[in-house]
Amino acid sequence: MYLLGIDIGTSSIKVSVVEASTSQCIASAQFPETESAITSLEKGWAEQSPEMWWDHIQQAILKLNNTKKFAPTDISAIGISYQMHGLVLVDQNKQVLRDSIIWCDSRSVSIGDTAFNAIGPEKCLSHLLNSPGNFTASKLAWVKQHEPAIYDKIAHVMLPGDFVSMKFTGNITTSISSLSEGIFWDFKNNELSKDILNYYGFDQSVLPNIQPVFSNHGELLPEIAAKLNLKPGIPITYKAGDQPNNALSLNVLEPGEVAATAGTSGVIYGVTDKITYDPQSRVNTFAHVNHTDNLNRLGVLLCINGTGILNSWVKKMVGAGNDYPQMNQAASHIQPGSDGLQIMPFGNGAERIFNNKMIGAQFVNIDFNKHSEAHIFRAAQEGIAFTFRYGIDIMRGNGMNPSIIRAGYSNMFLSDVFTEAFVNATNVPVALYHTDGSVGAAIGAGIGSGTYKNTAEAFSNFKPIKVVEPSNAKVYNELYLDWHKSLEKYL
Repeated sequence: MYLLGIDIGTSSIKVSVVEASTSQCIASAQFPETESAITSLEKGWAEQSPEMWWDHIQQAILKLNNTKKFAPTDISAIGISYQMHGLVLVDQNKQVLRDSIIWCDSRSVSIGDTAFNAIGPEKCLSHLLNSPGNFTASKLAWVKQHEPAIYDKIAHVMLPGDFVSMKFTGNITTSISSLSEGIFWDFKNNELSKDILNYYGFDQSVLPNIQPVFSNHGELLPEIAAKLNLKPGIPITYKAGDQPNNALSLNVLEPGEVAATAGTSGVIYGVTDKITYDPQSRVNTFAHVNHTDNLNRLGVLLCINGTGILNSWVKKMVGAGNDYPQMNQAASHIQPGSDGLQIMPFGNGAERIFNNKMIGAQFVNIDFNKHSEAHIFRAAQEGIAFTFRYGIDIMRGNGMNPSIIRAGYSNMFLSDVFTEAFVNATNVPVALYHTDGSVGAAIGAGIGSGTYKNTAEAFSNFKPIKVVEPSNAKVYNELYLDWHKSLEKYL
């Protein structure tokens, strides 16, 4: 018996098949090989086509099937992980009305700030655990304000995972976890937020039916099954935002456990059982995948927009044909601190850690006679690591003090240079695992379908491939403090 996991990333779609009895990934595929386009019609805007996601998902599944490592008809359940906070709008015929306004789009920041002050900061934070910011509800308000003709045609408002699930099954559902990431959920009253709905003037009917994260969200349509060589009627039994799902993939489910990801964006994600919030809303709190009415499991999420996207940009602009392993190798020959070169990786929209300011990416102290492309490679990775340290210090100030951080051995953590800088700058060990979002989604599908009795059974074979301990924390702390002094000039 097999489980299929789908991870709808910003840069590509990743799909994996997990053998249920061992929870081990037996095949993976990605589409496209190059990074998916982001449309930016104006500064701070970021959009992607939902139909592009759907096409890429189908291509990825067919590519996965072609590995011949499993029988597609033996897949028994499907799980979906998706880029958080995106806005997808469809009409009564389930046709997409406009491109999705995705997570790193900053156009609705002022709308969210106005709502925060109008509803009241204390009320927002105590009920929503966040400012409306530039999350999904505020993105919808932007459409209502600036595109009324489109707004009037809306029959369903969805997050990216809801849309993809609809394409597979024809069914439209959501969860408390998903609604909370859109800032539609009132934790204090345990219901859809009347404050948000009333202030923005949204009709509740456009929001999908609410179901548990781990439940049957619909069954595979015969015509889709035939196209993808899958069995008709396979259920979608799990659907979660990428960061809660990444935490699940790392077995981060209980209070005090912490996960990190460093893909296009970077995230520190810790679990708590307390209704908590950051007074400045730099850290966000959402319902975790295992949150219930009777058991608080909240994900405290610190997001950094500009992480791997900086490394990708450097590769395209400066890499001169180098692949990532070659860049990492070149960077490893440069001493920590990159001979004074500092990079601020904040060129991917408004950053929540800076109260939604857009400060842009910065290169500081460039010396044309000293610095080579290898210095840029290293300074970029160190800048990303220092940003994680900045974020973890915020979380520490809010009472979360990780003793170890779990991360997938993927993306930026494939670089020894980055991992060394991360571990030593934060002074926290990192346990690295062979897992990723698509594998987590597959395991989530197994939990949701009852293939596993519980999460303990699902993760019974879960072991790290290595643990990296701090070994040069004093040096990296000094480098971080210098980098922080430079950063302050732009805040």
